[in-house]
Amino acid sequence: MTIPDPDAHKITLKPSQGTVRIAAVQYLLRSIDSWDAFENQVRFVMKAAGDYKPQFVMFPEIFTTQLLSFMDTSDLRRAVRNMNDYTERYLALFSDLARQWGVHIIGGSHPTITDGKLLNTAYLFTPEGKHFTQEKIHLTRWEKEKWHGDAGNHLRVFDTPFGRIAILICYDIEFPELARMVCEQGVDIIFVPSCTDDRQGFWRVRYCCHARAIENQVYVAVTGTVGNLTVEGLGLHYGQAAIITPSDFPFARDGIAAEGVANMEQVVIADVDLAKLVNNRVNGTTIPLYDKRVDVYDNDVEVVATQG
Repeated sequence: MTIPDPDAHKITLKPSQGTVRIAAVQYLLRSIDSWDAFENQVRFVMKAAGDYKPQFVMFPEIFTTQLLSFMDTSDLRRAVRNMNDYTERYLALFSDLARQWGVHIIGGSHPTITDGKLLNTAYLFTPEGKHFTQEKIHLTRWEKEKWHGDAGNHLRVFDTPFGRIAILICYDIEFPELARMVCEQGVDIIFVPSCTDDRQGFWRVRYCCHARAIENQVYVAVTGTVGNLTVEGLGLHYGQAAIITPSDFPFARDGIAAEGVANMEQVVIADVDLAKLVNNRVNGTTIPLYDKRVDVYDNDVEVVATQG
């Protein structure tokens, strides 16, 4: 008879150690009249962030919808698909910026047609000129009903010289299973590019970012769009960037390393210490990443009738 190893389900994490600087861009959506105007704004914001010499810079979810302000949007579904025409220019712009500033850029997300599907795709750009993708896995009702978008199906984690990272786009952070999956692969920082139109939507994402940071003892960086466009569904935005920490003694008292002023154009910057994660995941007040009872989670939930 083989005796089960009670620790067999536990993971072995080897997080990177060192201090990492994160810059999260609260990107202002204002009406523009050309691609050049979009590029000028992006380069201006990137200079503001790059001057602080971060290792990571993050833009918000679907901030490239600013391009719709000079496109024909009489047929919204077609217009969103036509944004794919700008994908090559978008890739060239952010690849150039990542090389110029020597940083990893989470280029928000951009509606991209892949194999005939309209995907909400986040891009990671490296200083070496490479780029990688992460599709949004859970679509909002708006994306499904108004844009007729398609959902992605695969999670990725990215090994960088400054830690292992993952990207969960907006609504995806509201599903704790995804964050746990990437953290069980040793992720140090989860980046959450977001776009929310109202305060309620913003707080749904923000509260879930805090929950995921606590559940997995991981840093979570979130940012969103601010401003408005005269395009259906983009007339309102509520956004505030934040760099969120686990909730324990080694970290910020309220679990917030830094946060912006809501609904203003700005860049929020904070340093996070990856070495603290190494110690806290093993010696913290609680260690939820290791304490998960897989043996119980595999059991069926019992439904108990209290009457009759």
